[in-house]
Amino acid sequence: MENLRSRLKFGSKVEDVKLRRRKSQLYSSCSNVLICLTSTGVLSVTVFCVVFRLINCLLVQTSFVPDEYWQSLEVSHRMVFKYPFWETPVTEGTAGIRGFSYPLLFAFLYKILQFISYDSVQLLIWLPRILQSLLASFADVKFFFLLQTLENQDVARWTFFCHMCSWFTWFCCTRTLTNSMEATITTLALSYFPLPGSKTHSSKKYLALVALAVIIRPTAVIVWFPLLLYHFWQEDNKLRLITHHYIPTGTLAVVTSTAIDCFFYEKWTPVQFNFLKFNILHGVADFYGSHPWHWYLTQGFAVVIGPHLPLFLHGCMLAFKRYKILLAAVVWTIAVYSVLPHKEFRFIYPVLPFCMVFCGISLAHLKSWLRPAAAVLLSANLIPALYTGLIHQRGTLDVMNHLQPLCDVGNVSTTRPQPDVFFLMPCHSTPFYSHIHCPIKMRFLECPPDLGEEAYVDEAERFYEEPLLWFRTSFPYKSSLPTHLIMFDVLEKEISVFLEGNNFVRAAKIFHTHFPEGRVGGSIFIYERH
Repeated sequence: MENLRSRLKFGSKVEDVKLRRRKSQLYSSCSNVLICLTSTGVLSVTVFCVVFRLINCLLVQTSFVPDEYWQSLEVSHRMVFKYPFWETPVTEGTAGIRGFSYPLLFAFLYKILQFISYDSVQLLIWLPRILQSLLASFADVKFFFLLQTLENQDVARWTFFCHMCSWFTWFCCTRTLTNSMEATITTLALSYFPLPGSKTHSSKKYLALVALAVIIRPTAVIVWFPLLLYHFWQEDNKLRLITHHYIPTGTLAVVTSTAIDCFFYEKWTPVQFNFLKFNILHGVADFYGSHPWHWYLTQGFAVVIGPHLPLFLHGCMLAFKRYKILLAAVVWTIAVYSVLPHKEFRFIYPVLPFCMVFCGISLAHLKSWLRPAAAVLLSANLIPALYTGLIHQRGTLDVMNHLQPLCDVGNVSTTRPQPDVFFLMPCHSTPFYSHIHCPIKMRFLECPPDLGEEAYVDEAERFYEEPLLWFRTSFPYKSSLPTHLIMFDVLEKEISVFLEGNNFVRAAKIFHTHFPEGRVGGSIFIYERH
């Protein structure tokens, strides 16, 4: 009994237990910021992602494609402020191939700013992008914690590292592109998809998000088609899945989006059907350029995944069996888009998070080479991320800042003529009223797609074929000439006779790109008539 009492006696001094210290660099120091943050919990990861994406947003000051403005901010601005333009006046608008659901998100922000009389042009430009950044950061957080349920801590952290240092994600995710929102929603939906080992599976949540992605961009169905088939094949109660999830979610999405579009178009307009009819069946997208079938295999995919490509290929060999459904979705998406003549980098952006899973698994298996490989990966992504975000193709945004003072001229009664700005550039090269926010007169060379008209030639093409003839027919009297002309430098020599004969003087030269191509020059000129 005495021995028992001595063992149970409280307050006796017990020698401290000395734990063996782990020698792994991963645990002994926090040389990698991402690794340290992801080990401290939800709050730290969330704060890091929000701050990171906000910095990301501020450091992307270049243009990418016209849809970034013309299918979002320009439509939103027209919805709220009612002047005086939206997308293209005929074709895409009246054909009803663009939905209002995505622009409605930014229109809501604009309406609030209008209501509180704080609708400055800078807020109109940056608030939508900040909102896009916050949504992207939320998707980043969900992606990381999904990985924690699928893999061990090391793989989850390194996959997150790969995702966050992707140059193309940096370049795209904060832009007001439907592709950016599609990628964000796809990442969120993946966190609820029934992947092998997932503990966050929810059919209702992921299907609702997939439906939202399809509403915003109908081509999202391409990415999700193999995943939906996989879920159906794996589900025990297939009839219940169809009747309780697929049909109700799909029906609600179609009804809601159609109601929104019919309200703003003021007529019956099934946008998703029109989108597929004109772009797939009628090949309207081919009007904006076509590429060979192998373009994504030889160029597109390599550019989008960037320096991650070797890791992706290695990861596919390591994790093919475990994540074959994700690899199937990547291959399927690239294959389908390869069949379509019109190709762009951004079309395959939504599958990039799928690829990061394989990259992270590869990186985590490098062991002794892990940290040098991570350093090389970060450096190799940092250069294109900063160059494309801060330098390449920034002139078409900077020129709108140079035009801002014209708003003051237009609002004050003076002897000077009211501003009349004409953009002699490939159509939709710049944003429009969303980046000026005053109703001065502005025009550009229009290029609505061919919807079946015989001998169709758009205005932009007619101008570039014979610029001087176009000027004579479009402006027969000097009094009808615009006060300002905006053009790329490659056009200046061709129309120099017109400029000199009508007293146009170069007022500004703005850098655009180090890689001029075709009708897009390295600089933008602003000419003012005196």
